[in-house]
Amino acid sequence: MAHAAILNASIDLIREVGYDAVTMEGIAARAGVGKATVYRRWSSKETLVAEALQQIMLAVPIPNSGSTRGDLQLIMGTTLKMYQDPATLALLSGLVAAMARSEMIATAMRSGFVATWRDAVRTLLERGMARGDVRRDTDVQLAIDMLAAPMFYRFLITGAAIDEPLVRDVVELVMRALAPHEPNHSGGVR
Repeated sequence: MAHAAILNASIDLIREVGYDAVTMEGIAARAGVGKATVYRRWSSKETLVAEALQQIMLAVPIPNSGSTRGDLQLIMGTTLKMYQDPATLALLSGLVAAMARSEMIATAMRSGFVATWRDAVRTLLERGMARGDVRRDTDVQLAIDMLAAPMFYRFLITGAAIDEPLVRDVVELVMRALAPHEPNHSGGVR
């Protein structure tokens, strides 16, 4: 019981004040346990947060609308909601900064939080290849980056709108880039 409360408290505090401002003492107070209870389980904030990160995104629903375009619109719509949550700024900006300083945090983010989303999108793109609405020679890793980057860049760098039109336009551009080549009437490819 205390273990889960401590993990939840660490993420809640990061969402409120950012990674750098969180302390082990603050986590203990939020979880309603003594500092000794926290330090018995984790030697540092870094190890505690790395474990907590593994808990926050264990699964991403994989839509099946019947088309890759529709599936990507749905999964990107879910991602849009995350970016529109006011608490995401402190959580994401703090963790991105921590990734640059801590291999443990970077690994936790890449293997948990980020990998789960990327795996879901990979499934959608591979299903699109099987359906024939995505080119079979698609560089799936690059396509995933193309889908993820605009929201992330606007969120952390430009501050531009992250909204439904952005999701629609990103998915449309990516689907155009990934569309199978159509043969022209002379037997070549257009």
